[in-house]
Parts: sequence; structure tokens; C-alpha cells
Amino acid sequence: MVKVEIVEDKEGHASPYASPSSSRTSSTESLSSISSELSADESFYDRLTALVDIIPPTTRHNIASKASKTVSFVKNTGKVLGNVVWIVTTSALLVGLPLALSLEDEAKIVAQEKEIMAQQQGAQHMMAGSSYPPPPGSTQQSGQKAVVPPGF
Repeated sequence: MVKVEIVEDKEGHASPYASPSSSRTSSTESLSSISSELSADESFYDRLTALVDIIPPTTRHNIASKASKTVSFVKNTGKVLGNVVWIVTTSALLVGLPLALSLEDEAKIVAQEKEIMAQQQGAQHMMAGSSYPPPPGSTQQSGQKAVVPPGF
């Protein structure tokens, strides 16, 4: 808050701006009533904008330039990072996805080939007679074959 003092002229000259003491008290009373009315109508934004006058212009300029440099740095960094993410994502989709699909197809083909080979080996064992090899130490006669039902 600002304190206002009236300084008397030492030489005693009458100033054209001087006023009688009765008007001084009445103006103080009217100012106090006006200031309370203004503070009620004053918003937070108005108070903040009034604080600008407290900071010297050179300091304000330095703060504003540093803030604008920071904002431009963040914007440029965001743009560069966005472009890098876009390039990596697009490359992964264009190169990685078809590669992954072809590897999956190749794995399916290999699994099918193994299954076919297993079926062929099973058929050869069935044609040979027994699906189980003879136990060790036993001699099988040439005329007799063991009959094993299918599925065992």
C-alpha cells in the first residue's frame, strides 16, 4: 500500500496546488471509500497485470526472450521426435510386418513337412509288420510275424 505524505514548503510560498487542511481530510476519506470499491471490482488478472510495472523493462525483456527460446526449443524437439517416431513406425510396418508373416508361413510349411514325414514313417512301419521293434535278445522266426492291432 502506498503512504502519501504532504510536505510543507519551507520557504512559505503559497503553492497553486496547495489546499486547505479541511479539504485534505475530506479527500482522504473519499479516497478510502473509492479504493475499497475498486478492490472489490478488481480481478486477479488485473492484479497480475499491475505487477508488470514492478519489474524493470530489461529484466522483463530477458525473461520474455528466455521463455520464447525455451518454447521454440520444446516445439522443435517435439517436431523432430515426432518425425523420428513416424519414420521408425512406418519402416517397421513396411519391412517388419511382411518379414514376420513370411517367417510364420515358413514355420507352418516346416511343421507340415515334419507331419507328412511322420505319417510316411508310420505307414512304412505298418507295412513292415509290427509297429514295435522286436525286443532285444528274442529271435523271431522267419515264418511267424507278430500281429499287433492298429493304434498300438
